[in-house]
Amino acid sequence: MPRALITGITGQDGMYLAEFLAGKGYEVFGLVRGQNNPRARAVRRALPSIRLLEGDLRDLASLVRALGAARPDEVYNLGAISFVGLSWQQAELTGEITGVGVQRILEAVRLHTGDDMSRVRFYQASSSEMFGKVRTVPQRETTAFHPRSPYGVAKAFGHYMTVNYRESYGAHACSGILFNHESPRRGHEFVTRKVTRAAARIALGLQDDLALGNLDARRDWGFAGDYVEAMWLMLQQDEPADYVIATGETHSVRDLLDVAFDRAGIADWAPHVRQDPRLFRPAEVDLLVGDASRARERLGWKPRVDFRGLVEMMVDADLADAKQEIG
Repeated sequence: MPRALITGITGQDGMYLAEFLAGKGYEVFGLVRGQNNPRARAVRRALPSIRLLEGDLRDLASLVRALGAARPDEVYNLGAISFVGLSWQQAELTGEITGVGVQRILEAVRLHTGDDMSRVRFYQASSSEMFGKVRTVPQRETTAFHPRSPYGVAKAFGHYMTVNYRESYGAHACSGILFNHESPRRGHEFVTRKVTRAAARIALGLQDDLALGNLDARRDWGFAGDYVEAMWLMLQQDEPADYVIATGETHSVRDLLDVAFDRAGIADWAPHVRQDPRLFRPAEVDLLVGDASRARERLGWKPRVDFRGLVEMMVDADLADAKQEIG
């Protein structure tokens, strides 16, 4: 039975990946900061077969202990301060966890494996936010980075550290440069879930309006459940490499509003949406769209859920939640 350790298991991607690996017959271990973590209790309820280990990406010794307990064949580093907007308010913490935390978990793997670091395969969750002020459209693995947020900067550090351990220590270490990926499990603070939840609640009379920032920002949005399969496929290859994971399509926040409110039964979202200048980013990333040709050709991966299907899936889940709230 293969064994996998997932950091960030309490997040959207961690939950989907744990389910996916368990379905593949893996023994899955998840890293959590504090056993009384309320989100850890949610993981235990949803995934009772997963064993949770205590550890912190700010504490190398705890990571070494977790690796010793899990004895994994694969490590998936998904742990991060992942909300871009928050990274300006907590820039130092974002750098410490999202950036330097990658170096710590890589070093823990090196210490755990001794002379042969390649015997534990390592996945790093890189991000399209590293591209930031994009140089070329679409973005691919060779596109230069120009991050425009503390989050993007921290992700770029972690990405290059992963490359460094691969080239310096022979690690079987891959980075997935994932473009925006969403699901009904997305946190309420992210714009996709903020929109789908508001559309459902406005339709049912539980909310009056929705405040948003830049409505013209464009993103390449896919389904998180599809993207975790790509993570696994990367680690099944004989040679490690980095991969862009994306749909290759771009949509604006206005497009998101169109689909979400239509699914909720509201023909015109404009009366319900207001722009709040406080929600604009200090340095905006206007257009992200990925070229996943390498993943398609080498991994045989392609997304299954399209943009409309993703948004409608999220609205349906939020409508069900809102109806439960009404009772």
